[in-house]
Amino acid sequence: MPPRYLFAASAVAGAGATAALAASVDTLVPAVALRFLTGVALAGVYPPGMKIAAGWFTEARGLAIGTVVGALTVGSALPHLLRALGGVGRPRLVLFGASGLAVLAAGLILLVRPGPHQAPAAPFDPAAVRRVVSDRATTLANLGYFGHMWELYAVWTWLPAYLVATRAVDGASGLASLLTFGTIAVGGVGAVAAGRYADRLGRTRVTSAAMVVSGSASVLAGAFFGLPLVALLPFLLVWGVTIVADSAQFSAAVTELADPAYVGTALTLQTAVGFLLTTVSIQLVPVLQGAVGWQWAFAPLVVGPVLGTLAMQRLRRRPEAARLAGGRG
Repeated sequence: MPPRYLFAASAVAGAGATAALAASVDTLVPAVALRFLTGVALAGVYPPGMKIAAGWFTEARGLAIGTVVGALTVGSALPHLLRALGGVGRPRLVLFGASGLAVLAAGLILLVRPGPHQAPAAPFDPAAVRRVVSDRATTLANLGYFGHMWELYAVWTWLPAYLVATRAVDGASGLASLLTFGTIAVGGVGAVAAGRYADRLGRTRVTSAAMVVSGSASVLAGAFFGLPLVALLPFLLVWGVTIVADSAQFSAAVTELADPAYVGTALTLQTAVGFLLTTVSIQLVPVLQGAVGWQWAFAPLVVGPVLGTLAMQRLRRRPEAARLAGGRG
């Protein structure tokens, strides 16, 4: 199936599951089942979207995939904006709004033609996963991504609760939603900018720098917890820009390192394992909150960026790094 058709079908499926949740579900088990289906649908959106972008670019692939991730980042933030603009206490309205945006995306992607550099899809081959996993350089890029994902979605998920508890917000749910939207959405700028700089300076440099800053922010969130909004806001902007800035560059690295015939498999494997890992860190944060409070609940997430940075520095020293960003590593 051409990637744009898979993208469109998956977006519609995700929209349907989300709308069904909003329309008729009030109990836990069907709600979890529908969210699971939404997650499955997302697996048919994100990797094909990156593959479509990669098919149009070779020299500026980091910028291209960074733009895709930037769009994903803004899209991830939009439900918080819907909530801030009238959705507080009206979750069904937010869910229906998100469903409508997903259907719009499905229509738009059908207007995109395959790029001249898009490799044809390989026939299904169970050995493809083994080939991807056995490639040392690709594995290091994946480990960098996994460290990044350990932090990213745990912060995105629990940031509203953290903000509500801060001195600056003081329980104002609407303000917390607006700040969450801004913090996540500004990451779109970070993803595009990181793509541009990664194409010029190298993917391993840019991803490492982003993880150092965002990991530090996870620890420093405790220090900013009791400060007024004028101090908290700049911190949130820096955190928001850097926490997702590196995301696309791990994917771009895989498109450059993996066998072209199995790029789709490599991207899907990277994404699937990365998102699976987020289920652990997302569940860990409220446990930590119960132990140390919201002030320091994000601090242990720094483990992910630390390990991710180490993986990217090891990749930088390998000969395969010459294939990254036109030889820039």
